[in-house]
Order: sequence, then C-alpha cells, then structure tokens
Amino acid sequence: MIDKEQFLEPLLAGDTDAVVALTREALGAGNSPDSILRDGLLSAMGVIGQKFKDGDVYLPELFLSARSMRGTMTVLGPLLSSSEAVAGRKVVIGSVEGDLHDIGKNLVTMMMEIAGIEVVDLGIDIPAATFVEAVRIHKPAFVAMSALLTTTMAEMELVIAALKDAGLREDVHVIVGGAPVTEGFAREIGADGYAPDAASVMAVLDALA
Repeated sequence: MIDKEQFLEPLLAGDTDAVVALTREALGAGNSPDSILRDGLLSAMGVIGQKFKDGDVYLPELFLSARSMRGTMTVLGPLLSSSEAVAGRKVVIGSVEGDLHDIGKNLVTMMMEIAGIEVVDLGIDIPAATFVEAVRIHKPAFVAMSALLTTTMAEMELVIAALKDAGLREDVHVIVGGAPVTEGFAREIGADGYAPDAASVMAVLDALA
C-alpha cells in the first residue's frame, strides 16, 4: 500500500535522491509502478499544489518538488504501463485563453512524455486560433485542453468549433480536463475524452487510440 505522506516531505525539500530511494523501496516491496506514481508521487504533488494555492508553499519550492518528481522517472519511466497504440504519437496541449494555470497541465505533460508520447506544449492563455494552427502544423493525434477556472471553461468549446471551421476536427481526438471540468461538460461541448486528473490521462488516451 502506497502512502503519499512518505513522499511528501522529500518532495517538499526537493530531495531527489530521497524520492528516488523511496521509489526503489516501494518497487522492491512489490508495489506496481502505476500505483507508486498515482497513489504516491502524484497524490503528494497534489497536496503540494494545494499548499501552493493556499500560500503555504512558494514557487521555488514548487519547482524543486516538480524537479524531484521528474528525477524518479529514470526509475519508473521504463516500467510504467503504456499502450503501444499511444506510444510514439503526438499531443498538442495547452491551457485555454484567459487561463494562466499550468501546474496540472505540466503534470499531464510529464505523464505523457514518460509514456513515449511527443508533446507540443503551447503553454497558458492559448486562443482557439493558436490551437488550430498547432494542429495544422504538427498534425497531432490528440489535442488536450486544460481550464482551472469556470470562467475559462467555455473557451474549450470555442476551440472545438474553430477546429471544425478549419476542417481539422475529424483529424484529432480532443481531451479536456481541469478542476471545474466534468465528464458531462466534456460530452456537452463535443470533446472525445475527459481526464479528471493527471494519473488518469493515459487510460483516456489508450481508450481513444
């Protein structure tokens, strides 16, 4: 059984060696790589992300935590389950226009890169036209959009409409996520998939591949 608390302090301290050692110990105890990532590392990062929002953790600490987590991927990366149908394919990802949040998006990006997916990260505050242009240039299999505000969720539907207008909608699978986004909302705007968190994104991609 993985306890996120054991990863929390070394991640907060940016102690990559300790986080890697804990990861190896968890593997040695028979825990699956997916469980270690989902229930341990990502859950601990979720706590750290909340501390950041609450003002208890500051940006430098957040970056150190993310860097320490990335350090574990040399151990977990080759062991994580990923579909051959997804590995090697390309995803365009970004936070929609008006949304300046990227912590969740960056974790999703990390998950996909670990699985061997080429990721084109557009960044934050991305208008529909930029998503369309990125699809035209990069020819991805998936477009992933993130929104952390209820006021920016509607931008996702605008991106889908813009892809339709450009004649590109049938060329890509559209996945949406973010704190206020729900599966019902995803269906309502015509998205192909919904990922409630970074840990579930690979299953969504697998299902659509």
